[in-house]
Amino acid sequence: MLKRHPLNPILTRESIPASCPELTDVSAVFNPGAILAGDTVHLLLRVQNRGRETILLHAHSKDGVGFIVDPDPIYFEGIEGIPETIFHIYDPRITRLNGRFYIVVAMDMESGCRLGLAVTDDFKSYEFLGIISHDDNRNGVLFPEMVNGKYLRADRPNRPLQTGNPTSGDEIWLSSSIDLKDWIPVGPVLRGRNHYWDELVGAGPPPVKTEAGWLLLYHGIAPHFSSSNIYQVGAALLDLDDPSRLIARTRFNILEPRELYEMVGQVPNVVFPGGMVVWDMDEDGFAKSDSRVSIHYGAADTVIGLAETTIGELIDGCRTGTAG
Repeated sequence: MLKRHPLNPILTRESIPASCPELTDVSAVFNPGAILAGDTVHLLLRVQNRGRETILLHAHSKDGVGFIVDPDPIYFEGIEGIPETIFHIYDPRITRLNGRFYIVVAMDMESGCRLGLAVTDDFKSYEFLGIISHDDNRNGVLFPEMVNGKYLRADRPNRPLQTGNPTSGDEIWLSSSIDLKDWIPVGPVLRGRNHYWDELVGAGPPPVKTEAGWLLLYHGIAPHFSSSNIYQVGAALLDLDDPSRLIARTRFNILEPRELYEMVGQVPNVVFPGGMVVWDMDEDGFAKSDSRVSIHYGAADTVIGLAETTIGELIDGCRTGTAG
C-alpha cells in the first residue's frame, strides 16, 4: 500500500548544516512532524548530536522530497519559565488549527515524559504555550478542528509494562479541552492486539478528516526477546462525530522495516510515522479520496524516509481489516 520513494532516505545526518558547535557532525535526524502550507511542505526535524542532545530544526520543500534545512535551532519562547529541568524536546507533531500551526512535543523531564504545546505562524518564531499533560504521556496529536465544541487530542498514556523497565503503552486515548491548555481524558480509542504486530501502539501524524471518518495513522510495536522490538505502521478510522468510536483498522501493517536503512541504525527495525501531507483537500476540509499522500517517517532512529499512497488506499486498507 505504501510505496517507498526511490531517493530514500531523503534526509540523513549529512543533510544537517554544521551551523554551530551543537550541530557539528551530528549522529542522526529522524521522527519529523510535517504539514503542507500553501505550496510548501514544512518539516520539524528531531536531530541528535554526538552528546546525545536533542535539537529541533525546520526544513522546507516544494515537492516534499528535496528539503532545505534551516541552520538555526528552534527555540520556544517562554519555555524558560518551566521550573523543572527539561532534558529533551522531541517528536514534534504539527496541526493547522484556527489558522495557526500548533506543535505538540514530547518532553523528557525530571518527573517523566510530558506533552508540551507550542505555536507558530511562520515557522520562524515559536511560542511555548505550556505543558498539557499531568501524567506520563507521549505521541500527542491535535485534531485539526473542534468536534462538538471541544478541542480533541489523541495521545498515549505511558505505563511501566514490567517492574524496572521503561514505560510504554498499549492504548491510544482521546482527550478533550475547551482551551487547548487543560485536558480531560475521555477514554481509550484503540488498543494493542496481544501476540500480533501491534501489541503496543501510539498515534502517528495528526488525524485527517475524510468522508469515511477521521483517518489516523499509528505505530505498532511487536515486542521480541532481548528487547528487539519491531516498529511498524497501521491505519484506523474514527467516527467523524464521535472520534472515541473506532470504525475500522488495518488488519496488517501497511509499512514495516525491510530496507537496510530501516533495519540498521541507532534503534534497529523501526519505521515511525510522524508527518502526513495530504496534497488535495476539498473546500469543506475533507481529504479527497484520490489525493496523493506523503508520509515522512523516522527509520531506525537514524534517518528520514518517505512513503507515498492515496487517501482512498488508506481507507480501503482500514475497511478490509477489522475493528476492535
